[in-house]
Amino acid sequence: MSTASATNAQLSPLDRFFKISQRGSTVAREVRGGLVTFFSMSYILVLNPLILSTPHDGIAPLGTTAQIASGTAFIAGLMTILMGVVANYPLALAAGLGINAMVAYTLVGMHGMTYADAMGLIVIEGVVILLLVLTGFREAVFRAVPAQLKTAISVGLGLFIALIGLIDSKVVRQGGTPLELGLGGSLQGWPTLVFMFGLFLTLILMVRKVRGAILIGILSSTVLAVIIEAVAHLGAFNAEKNKTGWSLAVPHLNGSPFAMPSFETLGKFSLLGSIDKVGIVSVVLLVFTLLLADFFDTMGTMIAVGAEGDLLDSEGNPPKTREILVVDSLAAVAGGVGGVSSNTSYIESATGVGEGARTGLASVVTGCMFFLSMFIAPLVSMVPYEAATPALVIVGFLMMTQVAEIDWTDLEIAIPSFLTIAMMPFSYSITNGIGAGFLSYVVLAVARGKVKQIHPLMWLTAVLFLVYFTLAPIKAILGVS
Repeated sequence: MSTASATNAQLSPLDRFFKISQRGSTVAREVRGGLVTFFSMSYILVLNPLILSTPHDGIAPLGTTAQIASGTAFIAGLMTILMGVVANYPLALAAGLGINAMVAYTLVGMHGMTYADAMGLIVIEGVVILLLVLTGFREAVFRAVPAQLKTAISVGLGLFIALIGLIDSKVVRQGGTPLELGLGGSLQGWPTLVFMFGLFLTLILMVRKVRGAILIGILSSTVLAVIIEAVAHLGAFNAEKNKTGWSLAVPHLNGSPFAMPSFETLGKFSLLGSIDKVGIVSVVLLVFTLLLADFFDTMGTMIAVGAEGDLLDSEGNPPKTREILVVDSLAAVAGGVGGVSSNTSYIESATGVGEGARTGLASVVTGCMFFLSMFIAPLVSMVPYEAATPALVIVGFLMMTQVAEIDWTDLEIAIPSFLTIAMMPFSYSITNGIGAGFLSYVVLAVARGKVKQIHPLMWLTAVLFLVYFTLAPIKAILGVS
């Protein structure tokens, strides 16, 4: 028996299945990383129900806030575990922010469209994108993107999630300028102190190479927030009456920490109901918009997480790319069927990778935490943005370090890379950043007479993004509302 075979035989079945040692990790690091990812994205258990429980012109939501929360946790747990087992990638999934807002504030109420109709559109979009994966199209597009542009996507995502962290914690707000520091240019309020405490505690622990720095930072900040709320009774943030209150969740417990889940939203979708309400042309355009956002958001997230964990090959592709994309596509379908909006890969997964996660075991841990959260939802909902978002800022820094891999002397790749990096945080959209990069890459290559060097799929995606960016005037020309 060879040395390699003997060594492999000594590994536990868990280690062999997830290739934990092969990827330079340990079970403890995977568990820790999975926990960090969960706490970094657990806000969705509060935010998704708040968004999808909004009534519109007499159109009722699919369930109560608690029922939507249970469905959100169930679908997220199921798909995240599937990602870990099938793709062996440290990527967690849950209801996608942006798409759920589009469902609640754009689709529902459009010519009488209900939440069930909107969920039917989500299912259709998920099926279409799954077909694109199974035919190899989605993976082919991913592989057609130049390696340095993939790096730019990762860097842009780093800035984007750092900005999300700063805005969600109210350290950066809208003010006299589009964005300003704190209130009137000054940091104010106990919640801001909690954010700064968590940020610098985590940074100090990282510099001192303490294991579990990000997880310790989140939990310590949450404990501090609970103590402050118990003494000061700050309450929730309100733009008019309480500008220094807690964002997303007030860190205190009302009643029992346990609750039985309810799955009232599961199966509440109408596959073709939207056609009767808005017509086939509108349905096609709406599905196209949902599809393009899902298609490229996942590409960016997959690259960023892989780059952070050194899991990409020389061309910037992760292992089991097709399996990752299949599970992500199924998650869109599952979200619609579950009545909780399209589920997609979360960039917050990078926080777990920053903590050491390298395999799908971390995703299994995160998924199990989502299942557990169905029973301890009151405890999970205690974590305010101010306690969780320092992790996003820190991971943003870690992802930003990859900017050195871009050749800034080559303007043909440097300019598209810059636009990709800048447009993600500035337009608050992963898809917009990728689209700006792709379009400018094709335009500059044509300007330099290098048409033959442009991959056919880059041509196609550039055209699709051109349609995406001009969708409003296209609708106007077609007479579609």
